[in-house]
Amino acid sequence: MRRVLLGLVAAVVAVTTAAAACAAAAPPGGLASAPAVRPVVLGEEPHDPTAFTQGLELSPDDPGTLYEGTGLAGRSQLRELDAATGAVRRAVPLPGGLFGEGITVVGPSIWQLTWQDGVALEWDRATFTLRRQVPIAGEGWGLCAEPTPGPGRLVRSDGTDRLRFHDPVTFAETGSVAVTLDGAPVTDLNELECVGGAVWANVWRTDRIVRIDPATGAVTAVVDASGLLDPARRADTDVLNGIAHLSGDEYLLTGKLWPAAFRVRLPG
Repeated sequence: MRRVLLGLVAAVVAVTTAAAACAAAAPPGGLASAPAVRPVVLGEEPHDPTAFTQGLELSPDDPGTLYEGTGLAGRSQLRELDAATGAVRRAVPLPGGLFGEGITVVGPSIWQLTWQDGVALEWDRATFTLRRQVPIAGEGWGLCAEPTPGPGRLVRSDGTDRLRFHDPVTFAETGSVAVTLDGAPVTDLNELECVGGAVWANVWRTDRIVRIDPATGAVTAVVDASGLLDPARRADTDVLNGIAHLSGDEYLLTGKLWPAAFRVRLPG
């Protein structure tokens, strides 16, 4: 009987621990007390609930097309989606069981990070064929491309408080900046979206999104996106992760294993 009771206790602890890991954690550093604005929800779109979303970006030349990078070893893909319906038009698996992370479009190419595999992948956007793998130092989390004219750099997060800059052609690292809020480091920076002269970033295991000045690393706005999914639908999902700029101050937000994406208005 004692063995049975111990087994039941262990099972309860395991389930509780797993649930806690998927729940939103307290924001790091000063984010917990920082003034935050709420996104204005404009609408809801379908999203594949099996997609472990790591990167999301609207096509720069076709507003009806979204690109999505998904994760998990052996299940990671690069996808093209119908922006209106969320339907997957085409998908290609990452080679060799790589764990996919953030994506960004650069002209005829799509760059895709891997988590701890030490490579970035360059895909041909028209054909979804792999052009090459480029070595990178450290982990890959989020990725976006600064607009041109301007620096035109790629911006990468690696789960720390730093944004790292890369050449858009060679992917060579060219510099970095520490991200801070009122002088305190902001860690766990995840999926990224470059818009104008700013970088938006999901903060891992929270419902916070921050807007960053890449020149200084200073956080210039904090968004509290909690409650986008109602509790019933949030139960079997993972964290908020996925920011795609649509136009003006409108964005599409989703998460890992979320059944929906939300069109929202964020501060300009």
